[in-house]
Amino acid sequence: MRHSSLDDLSIAILIPCYNEEQTIGDVVTRFRATLPSASVYVYDNNSSDLTALRARASGAIVVREPRQGKGNVVRRMFADIEADIYVMVDGDGTYAPEDAPQLINTLLTGHSDMSVGTRRGVTDDAGRAGHAFGNRLFNALYKRMFGRDFTDIFSGYRAFTRRFVKSFPAVSGGFEIETEMSVHASQLKLPVSEIALDYGRRPEGSASKLSTYKDGAKILWMFAMLAKETRPMRFFGVIAALFAASSLVLMTPILIEYAATGLVPRMPTWVLSLGLLMFAAMMVVTGLILDSVSRGRAEQKRIFYLSIPGRPARQEAHSLARPATKRGSSRAA
Repeated sequence: MRHSSLDDLSIAILIPCYNEEQTIGDVVTRFRATLPSASVYVYDNNSSDLTALRARASGAIVVREPRQGKGNVVRRMFADIEADIYVMVDGDGTYAPEDAPQLINTLLTGHSDMSVGTRRGVTDDAGRAGHAFGNRLFNALYKRMFGRDFTDIFSGYRAFTRRFVKSFPAVSGGFEIETEMSVHASQLKLPVSEIALDYGRRPEGSASKLSTYKDGAKILWMFAMLAKETRPMRFFGVIAALFAASSLVLMTPILIEYAATGLVPRMPTWVLSLGLLMFAAMMVVTGLILDSVSRGRAEQKRIFYLSIPGRPARQEAHSLARPATKRGSSRAA
């Protein structure tokens, strides 16, 4: 279905791909039919099959990214491509290209910088039981650590403004990139939106590139690193609490015995408990110092974000499908 109200917008469809020859041709063809005025970019990440050939034959602009990993591909895309609106989607056919206008409409009507297509039923069946459990676990952990802005931090179907794309300091190299995007938006309190979209299954013979345990461990590590960078007082405070608790467990019996007898018979244990207590105090001081540094970095990021022009007024007037309600992070379904 053609949406003529988008013709005066510069829209880029970004598709990072690795060995998706079975699906990429259909994905590109459907995006070109749905958004004829958009440019479709497929960045081939060292595929060993005919992904690049199928994408080019379907009308996509194909670029090769030799650094392996989705995060590396997205970082290259964001640096290379100029547009008013960016739509990022996986090339495995699990997201419907026909939903793109609705996703863009959520971005525009919500005056957001990022809109996320949350996946209906993904926690019920994400291909494997491990994936479904991981989705529930990491989304709950995200809400606990960074806020309640998102309900599906791993969705690969997102729309962005140029302001978001050009101010996003992508660091991660793999599947952690969606988590990093979400934390960036939460840290700077950027306006974001969500809309529930159908999530399909891969076709027969197409395999997921996501490893339940290996990529789960990478994502967990990314959570820890992002917490250290954006919530250092909380991060080091937890470490300090653990060492302080260990110190008190070791110290209490010795203090009780000293009060009763005036003797300290277990000197090595006493020295260890004092060392743990001092280490806990160091973690508190470290957290306080890095918290000030983190606030300064966040202010610099915010200033750089604001230095990038927002959407022209004419773009904000468009409405394509049903409007989405805005929240500080707004959610539409």
